[in-house]
This record gives sequence, C-alpha cells and structure tokens, in this order.
Amino acid sequence: MKRLGITLLAMCSGLWLMAQTAVGPVLGPVSMRTAKLWAATESKTAIATVQVWAKGKPQQKQVVRTLPTDKNAPYHFQQFEVVNLEPATTYEYEVTLKDGPTHQPPVVMGKGSFTTQALFQWRSNAPDFSFITGSCAYFNEPRFDRPGKPYGGDSSIFETMAKEQAAFMMWLGDNWYTRDVDYSNEWGMWYRAYRDRSSPSLKQLWANMPHLAIWDDRDYGPNDYGKSFQFKQTSREVFRHMWMNPTYGENNEGIYGKYTYADVDFFMMDDRWWRDFDELPDSINGKPNADKRMYGKQQLEWLKNELRYSKNNPHISFRVIVTGSQVLNPGSPFDKLLDFSIEYNELMEFIKTEKIPGILFLTGDRHHTEIIKVQHDGLYPMYDITCSPLTSGTHAFAGKEANNPWRILGIDKLQNYGRISISGPRSKRMMKVEFLGVKEKHLASGKWESRSCDSNK
Repeated sequence: MKRLGITLLAMCSGLWLMAQTAVGPVLGPVSMRTAKLWAATESKTAIATVQVWAKGKPQQKQVVRTLPTDKNAPYHFQQFEVVNLEPATTYEYEVTLKDGPTHQPPVVMGKGSFTTQALFQWRSNAPDFSFITGSCAYFNEPRFDRPGKPYGGDSSIFETMAKEQAAFMMWLGDNWYTRDVDYSNEWGMWYRAYRDRSSPSLKQLWANMPHLAIWDDRDYGPNDYGKSFQFKQTSREVFRHMWMNPTYGENNEGIYGKYTYADVDFFMMDDRWWRDFDELPDSINGKPNADKRMYGKQQLEWLKNELRYSKNNPHISFRVIVTGSQVLNPGSPFDKLLDFSIEYNELMEFIKTEKIPGILFLTGDRHHTEIIKVQHDGLYPMYDITCSPLTSGTHAFAGKEANNPWRILGIDKLQNYGRISISGPRSKRMMKVEFLGVKEKHLASGKWESRSCDSNK
C-alpha cells in the first residue's frame, strides 16, 4: 500500500509539474457570439479542456470544441472556439489539463472571464470602451543575450497592464525578440516564441483580456529583415500558432487581417512578408522606385478594398491602420512607409480621392513613444501614434529627432504602454490616448474627435 501511495503521488506530482510548465490560458478575439482561447504544453500527450458558462450560472457549463492545429509543431498547441454565445454577456471559463495516458484527474491550468461585444447597430450609440497597446517586449535569457547590461527591462509592467479593464490588448510587433541562436534554424523560431510567452509576468495579462497581434522584424526574424528571410514560412506558422487573430493574410501569404470592435475597424498590416531591402533608393531619376515596397500589391489592394467597405459602414467612427513600422514621420531617419514612396503616395492619394474619413495609424518599433501629426493638401490631419517599448531597451530623442516639428507628444527613455479609450455619442465620438509606465505611472495623454477627421481642423 505504501508503494502504491508513492506511485499515485508521483503520477499526480508529474501532472502538477506539467501544468506548471504549460503556457496559458490566453484569451483571443471576442465577438458578439464567439470567443477564442489558447493553451500550449511541451508534452504532446497533455490534453487541455475548456468549460465556459454565463457568469453566475455554473450549472450551465459547456465544453468547448478544439480547433485543429499542426501536429508537426515541436510544442503541443490547442486553440478553442466558444460559439453560440449571447451579445453583451459576461462568461467565466476554466481550463484544465490532463495527461492522456494516465487515469489521474485533471488539474486546473487557469480561470478567467470575458464579455462578448454588444449588438448596438441600429439600436443605440456604440458602447464606450478602451483597449491597451504596445510593442517591443524583450525577456532576458543571459546565456544567449549580448554581453553587458541586460536589454530587457522591468517586466512588472505586464502585471500593471493586467489590471486594466480593457476590451483587449493589441500587440504592435516585436512581441518577442529572436536571437542569433534562434533565427538560424526553424526550431529556434518555435523555441523563442514559446519560451518568451511562458514568462510568469505575463500569466495574468494573458487571462484577463483578449489579445490580437501584428508582427515586426524581431518576432518575424532578424533585425530589419523582409521578404528574403529563409524561414519566413516558419515565422508565419509560429505566428499562427501563437496568436488567434481572425485571419492571417490571403493565399497562405502574410499575417494581415481585420478586426472590428464596436465602432472601430482595425486593419492589421504585415510590414515584413513583402518588404524589400530598406536601403534601396526611394526614388530613381526623380520618380518613386516601383521596386521598393513594404506592403506588396496583394496586401495594399486588400487594404484599399477594406477601407472602401468601412467607409460605407454607417456604424464605424474610426479606422485604425495597425502596422509595425512608422508611416508618416518626416523627421525620422529610420525605416517608415514614407521611405517606400511608391506605396506611401498610392495610399495617401487613395485616402484623399476616396474621401475615407477617420483614419489613424497605430505603430511600434521605435523604442520611444510619440504622436506625429502631418497635414497633406486636400486631406484632414493625419496622426501616427507610436507606442514603444514595453520592456526592451529605450531610445532617446536626439540628432534629427531631438526637436521633430511634426511631434505633438513624445516620451523617450521610459518603458510604457498605451491606453486608448473611445467614448461619446455617435455625432461626437472621442478618442483619448494615454501612456502609462511601470507601476501605473501616468506619463502623457492626448485626445481628438472623430468629426475632426472629416475636415481640415
């Protein structure tokens, strides 16, 4: 009996340890009637189970179906889709983990809650809401990091972010940082994403709100890389397994897609898959270089068509183009869409000709935070909201950027994240942008109305 007791204890301890090394649960996008969840383990025999119920009604639990994932991935990923939900309703969930070959009871992996979107169209004003955002999350791993001062900063900022009553988190790229030992092989790409996502400082943030993401160079591959990266297909597969965006490009290319929350359309762009070398000349013989592209023809056509549909949706107030690199900043010496003039000019001319209202750009990458305002002839003021870094090294405004005349708000040398709130009646919808640091320190804020995007104010 003593030996049997020791055996059972060892089996239970093994399952407990498996739960401790598992990653998740992570909340994905939430719509009016669906929600997604994610979990992962190193063990291919571990089975996660999700149960969901309306808050206060645990007797009505439903077991959630699993979405198919790639069995050839080096880790065991499970994604779940909760369906047949009611709009504007809070649900609670529990994720348990069981080792397939054993008969031991499952252990709890995590618990949380989410609220479905409201069905406001043709019924009422859009609901007020906020979301948080940021880029450049670096988690130190000294044996593979560059020598010297650790590049990763205070990861408690994620614990601060987890306290936000936000509708979701929008990750702006460089969501993890591949190292020299990672991007020279496929396994390393998987390892880096899985290892960094498992950071204990992220656990509550993953569970407390839905998450969506784009990528930039460091979670795509090496610094400043574009379409020639030899493991780009692997990068796409890693991204698809780690995030739960509604879609990932078209024709198995890129990771771009669209997400709508209340009266805001988010166009989530891919600035790496088709990107030509940054140092190619921007113009040849005084004309834009047609061979230097960031978004590629397929993606840019998709964006223009989506903007047309969005323009004709009477329930949309803001149209946010989310992209890793800055778009507008004339004062920056670093990579931005403005340096890819064939596409920049095409996009700006399209917005002007088609009279697309309410467009803003939400960007990352720069290791500082700023809001850039640019006025084009025949267009309303255009804003580029850059939010960075979460935990990576910080950048100081210097040289050409020290006194950038297009910057209307700037934060340098500080970790930070953004809180963006949308509120007010349909005719005067207001967007407020706030930037916060470690320990909830308020750093800066700005705001404007959606109607100003239809004029030259």
